[in-house]
Amino acid sequence: MLAIGVDVGGTSVRAGVVDEQGGVIDSACVATPGAEDALEDAITTVVDELRRRHTVEAVGLAVAGFVRPDRRSVLFAPHLPWRAAPVADRMSARLGVPVTLEHDANAAAVGEHRFGAARGANVALLLALGTGIGAGLLLGGEVFRGAHGVAPELGHIRVVPNGRPCPCGRHGCWERYCSGTALAATAIELLARWPARPSTLRQEVADPAAMTGLRVARAAREGDAVAREALADLARWLGEGLALIADVYDPEIVVLAGGVAESSPLFADEAREHYARVVTGAGHRPLARIRTSQLSDATAIVGAATLAVERMARQA
Repeated sequence: MLAIGVDVGGTSVRAGVVDEQGGVIDSACVATPGAEDALEDAITTVVDELRRRHTVEAVGLAVAGFVRPDRRSVLFAPHLPWRAAPVADRMSARLGVPVTLEHDANAAAVGEHRFGAARGANVALLLALGTGIGAGLLLGGEVFRGAHGVAPELGHIRVVPNGRPCPCGRHGCWERYCSGTALAATAIELLARWPARPSTLRQEVADPAAMTGLRVARAAREGDAVAREALADLARWLGEGLALIADVYDPEIVVLAGGVAESSPLFADEAREHYARVVTGAGHRPLARIRTSQLSDATAIVGAATLAVERMARQA
């Protein structure tokens, strides 16, 4: 059985045909439009392109936003035009096949659990480290969504009272210290703190928008001391957050995904060590295994397609 998973993000709509082994055998991509009807047209375009080449049984949509627990409607998506929109029913009517919705981090967690780094784990957490932090939690292999479909919103745990401002409207959220955006902000702060320290990043200071997490990670790989210190700061905050998560969920495994995770060899060991030092009961309890994604940028696509097939099988 083949299904199509669609990762609906703020920049692009990426779709893939997924087989029963979790392999992506074909793909298509378009830019994300800003209007609601145009976005659904774009999803239809990529799905129809793939269906011209493959026979598929179901479609799963991974959405960067809040999805109702029944997985039929998008409540709110900060970078997409849907607001309380019955997306699954509308898209199913357009496409003529069952359509399942899921939060993109939940879908990614399912992909890693069924076919990737968290395969077989009883309590598995995925952290998507990108512009912010997305999170998906699986308990006994099933997605935990909370009472209203919005859990776990771990990126907005407040770790620094009156800290860096966050687009959510609060200050000091974890993702302001542990994400691609955070990495760039930390590098800018360090350059101001150490005006005499040489760094290839100084040319970005005149235009802060040019400073990105990817740029900082590249400089760190090239040996830039300021960039390496920025990554060390990110590692400490990742360790702090992992300790908080362990106190609440006690996961068996944590999978790091997203663009920042691609640079995990630069910070993962230090994050593990910090987590092991500061977690409650340090030295007297098992620790979560920390791994990086095995499915890379296809994780949400594979998970969305898998959830669509599993939902269809339950309803058969």
